[in-house]
Amino acid sequence: MSGQVLVLNTGSSSIKYRLIDMATRTGLAGGLVERIGEDESALVHDGVRVERRVADHEEGLKAVLAAFAEHGPSLDGVTALGHRVVHGGSRFVTPVLIDDAVERAIEEIAPLAPLHNPANLEGIRVARRAFPGLPHVAVFDTAFHGTIPPHAHTYAVPREWTRKLGVRRYGFHGTSTAYVSRRAAALLGRPYGEVNSIVLHLGNGASATAVRGGRSVDTSMGITPLAGLVMGTRSGDVDPALPAYLARVAGMGLADVDTALNKESGLLGMCGANDMREVWRLADAGDEDARLALDVYGYRVRAYVGAYYAALGHVDAVVFTGGVGENSARVRALATTGLTRLGIEVDPARNAAESAEARVVSPEGAEVTVLVVPTNEELEIAEQTAACLEEG
Repeated sequence: MSGQVLVLNTGSSSIKYRLIDMATRTGLAGGLVERIGEDESALVHDGVRVERRVADHEEGLKAVLAAFAEHGPSLDGVTALGHRVVHGGSRFVTPVLIDDAVERAIEEIAPLAPLHNPANLEGIRVARRAFPGLPHVAVFDTAFHGTIPPHAHTYAVPREWTRKLGVRRYGFHGTSTAYVSRRAAALLGRPYGEVNSIVLHLGNGASATAVRGGRSVDTSMGITPLAGLVMGTRSGDVDPALPAYLARVAGMGLADVDTALNKESGLLGMCGANDMREVWRLADAGDEDARLALDVYGYRVRAYVGAYYAALGHVDAVVFTGGVGENSARVRALATTGLTRLGIEVDPARNAAESAEARVVSPEGAEVTVLVVPTNEELEIAEQTAACLEEG
């Protein structure tokens, strides 16, 4: 596909966007409209901040178009728009050309991601009105995990929940994981279909995924992004009976527990900080809660790496990505400590070297290559958009 793809990632109060040139696979310009509906709303276009009142997503997209018109580049070369949608449920396991029926389906799936899908859908509707003559493609964050086999995605709950309510493991960070795992295979110089990798997407949200030959076979997040690894404000795995216990002993309602587990737990709940840099600073200053938080964080990552090693049978690469995974040498060391028997370790000098490029941080000749691969979800969305249109 030639031309350009405008990628839109619409949140409840934001629009993140990037214009991708498909001939060179590079970003031409991008930015963010933030705090939509608030007095402090603003647009940042390629580093240029414009303070302006943005009442809703319609005005937000108009502000984006105005920024391109004023600061460039021209949008005359746009041939398609790619939209990030968080949850595709069981219906959407590949990108899909958006029409009215797809909009309705995304709306029907909204109960699975009530904080995300409605905002994603609003962005789609606004953009379809602004660009009525161009194709729009939905790229689902859960889609990459559509290949997880039933024994890994099925919960041991009443089957009516699974069949009628869609209760199962879906997984998230799929767009990032697809890009990163493919890039890892290229760095190894091997066909994508021959490489087994464990992708650790570590940011404020965090997940681990087992990828066998380009196909997700298990992932740590579940029906929601709460499950799995310890995150900035999310608990990750806890006893499923915890809400009932808190209701009995603390009188907490389900909504209160849900809020606490998603927004007041994780690193923040354990030590009062959710920024990994601040957690390390506190630990270095002797804060025992911060030290314990790091121990819990690292242990959980290592436990998933070990489990996914077993699931895959053999592992060619462990891949770190996301804001923390890409930038924190100390977290990478913490996450691989004690895994030498599995052939997984980092070289201290390579790991400590700062770079914005994809790189190997394991020792020369290591059994399992440990990589740092910066993610590029916008490019992955653009490429999936192009592939959808070419196949259609």
